Amino acid sequence: MLALLLSLVRYRFWRVWKRVFSLSWPVMAEQVLRTLMRTTDLIVAGFFSPAAVAAVGLADIYARFPLRFGIGIGDGAIALSSQDTGADATANRDQAVTQALLLGLLGGIPFMIFGVLLNEYAIAVLGGLADEAAMAEVVEYGSIYLLIIMLSAPAVHVNFIAARSIQGTGDTRTPMYVNGAVNALNIVATVCLAFGFGPVPELGVIGIAAATAVSDSLGALTFLAIVRTPLCEINYVRPRRLVIAKQLVIISWPRIAEGLSEMIAEFPFNAILLAFGTEVNAAYHIGRRMYQQVASPLARGYGVAANVLVGQSLGRGDPEEAYYIGIAATGLSVLTIGGLCAALFFYAEWFVLVFTRDPVTVGYATGFAQAFAIAALFIAAYIVLAGSLRGGSETLTPFVARMIGTFVFLLGFTYVVGVLLGYGVLAAYVAVVLDFAFRVVYIGAVFYRQRWVDRGTSMMHERGSLEASSED
Repeated sequence: MLALLLSLVRYRFWRVWKRVFSLSWPVMAEQVLRTLMRTTDLIVAGFFSPAAVAAVGLADIYARFPLRFGIGIGDGAIALSSQDTGADATANRDQAVTQALLLGLLGGIPFMIFGVLLNEYAIAVLGGLADEAAMAEVVEYGSIYLLIIMLSAPAVHVNFIAARSIQGTGDTRTPMYVNGAVNALNIVATVCLAFGFGPVPELGVIGIAAATAVSDSLGALTFLAIVRTPLCEINYVRPRRLVIAKQLVIISWPRIAEGLSEMIAEFPFNAILLAFGTEVNAAYHIGRRMYQQVASPLARGYGVAANVLVGQSLGRGDPEEAYYIGIAATGLSVLTIGGLCAALFFYAEWFVLVFTRDPVTVGYATGFAQAFAIAALFIAAYIVLAGSLRGGSETLTPFVARMIGTFVFLLGFTYVVGVLLGYGVLAAYVAVVLDFAFRVVYIGAVFYRQRWVDRGTSMMHERGSLEASSED
């Protein structure tokens, strides 16, 4: 009997893993190209100087603000899209996606204004603890990069919202095709514009930013066109239902605040690293970029798949299956990412040499890469558990987990142990691991209690999705 039960458990795990992987691999492929695009930016910047690497890294902190806004609204869209797809409430789904896209377009305007008016000040303020002469070149490069990137903020929002909305229907391949082509174009354009190959002028850091802005804009236009074709299950409708707009905001704001809190903490954190030296700051961005290139695409793919499958299961009225999918997807994520993290840990210096040959930067970057390799196991579990909760419309818990992890451990531990107690960069290495270890413990406990099931079901009743399904 025990052997039969174990066999059934293994079969169910395998069946769920196949479903998770079938949805996640297109997202992984898309994310590999997107992270490769960002990695290419740093590699190309490294050919100019460590200051150029630091400038791109610092400007990217601000560039992630519109990114976080787009991800936040996109997570609201994917939650409603997946739940309403599972409940066969297509009218509600169309309302949710249309309203989410409008929010994204309008939300991009303040970022554009910020980029035009405050680009130079924004970079300079991060170097408050650094040597003034060393920061001059960083400010020059970073301010121009930031200006160009912020002008494409509405396009960034549309890309994430449209992709997440389509993924919520169970179609993860269409976003892969669009974003894959756009990111490949971005990589080629970055190299050509930065170095001036052929008839293209050599633009340096300006070329890196221009390639990203143009590619994001092309991607947004493509997604907006696809939604109007039979290739997509979603249709544009006239926004009418305020209850859906309210739910989008309720689900999205903790996700936006989650990202913004991490970005806000990055300011003093980068200031601390800059005080340790420009090479240390560049090393941090290189080490994090290595994790993001090697392991992050898999974790994000599993997280999106868990979000979609959990949301659709709740829409079908099967909370037990939704809970099981979250557990199984988390296990798959940790197991598969573990091997990649081991390679990243033991061969960290080899990877670092792709980005820079500066001996001081190489030493620090190797330490950061190994720290992220250890933390990656916790990150893998955190992203999938958070995705599962978001499939049930629960976005507040990941926000609280990230707030505490980021401010108490990443920032607080680094400052107290690294600066006040004098342990320096070593404290930052440890803080990276502690941050995500705490997040997994906190969010895992909330997921286990399953109150998110009631939240998701209640919101579906409020907008009439379950009633629409029963009437059909």
